[in-house]
Amino acid sequence: MKHIDPEDALNALVELVADDLLACNRAIVARMDSPVELIPQLAAHIVAAGGKRLRPLLTLAAARMCGYSGLRHVNLAACVEFIHTATLLHDDVVDESLLRRGLASANAVFGNKASVLVGDFLFARAFQLMVEDGSLRVLEILSRAAATIAEGEVLQLVTQNDLSTTEERYLDVIKGKTAALFAAACQVGAVVAARPDAEEVALAEYGMNLGIAFQLVDDALDYSADQATLGKTVGDDFREGKITLPVLAAYAAGDEDERSFWRRTVETSEQVADDLDHAMLLIVRRNAIQATLDRAATFAAAAKASLEVFPDSAYRRALRSVADYTVCRAR
Repeated sequence: MKHIDPEDALNALVELVADDLLACNRAIVARMDSPVELIPQLAAHIVAAGGKRLRPLLTLAAARMCGYSGLRHVNLAACVEFIHTATLLHDDVVDESLLRRGLASANAVFGNKASVLVGDFLFARAFQLMVEDGSLRVLEILSRAAATIAEGEVLQLVTQNDLSTTEERYLDVIKGKTAALFAAACQVGAVVAARPDAEEVALAEYGMNLGIAFQLVDDALDYSADQATLGKTVGDDFREGKITLPVLAAYAAGDEDERSFWRRTVETSEQVADDLDHAMLLIVRRNAIQATLDRAATFAAAAKASLEVFPDSAYRRALRSVADYTVCRAR
């Protein structure tokens, strides 16, 4: 795969939908407003922390690639971002995370109760936007994605600390908790453009495969990046006993001493100060990061292949580059 500069790939997409993105950001700010002061304060905290707006960008670009010339996709992109932000707020509480995008997480600043309740508020705002759009098909796609995300998070909880988890089961987790929203974000772009079912399916497949690749890379970065790059505390997955592909690959390839280490630290959560460093050493020794990135590259390639049903355009080229960027950000 040729090297893609992450900033170049994203900037190309941002430039293509610049006016739409400005409108989307205005919609996000407007819908975060509330007479209850803590709600916009907390919501603004997580929005101010940055984030690439990748999911709403996908909605905006998919709609334009499908020839849509209206404005429905702007509010739907905002809806997608609200669903995503709500899940971040809830996830950070569940994971007891102290950092998000390199800054103090909302729960660290405002507390767990406020984070959960404002997450609920943002979910409610998302559903208001879906209803205002007026399309039962859009409501079906996005509401199903919201339910699937919750199922993915619960499945991750069920597989936590379980080294017998299969790769297939692990992929089910990330399809639910991450990729489902990518898929829905892309699919609604075809819906608002009234495109044929085949194009809806193609965009959903693009988003699903892109989302899987994205999460695989995130899981690799948790054992290979520095904190500034990752935007959260390195090793959080290890400390929480989350079952991710780097761990599964290192465990499968390890000798009995190594497997004993993984059982102690991940299955029984008996960890001491140097265990994270040793875990990262074992993951390097067993080439588990590269194995994870290779799997991510496979899904990124599948995402690009899904776009072949669409004619060549600047939007299609940008979406293809984003698939490459997803993997290359770990290189």
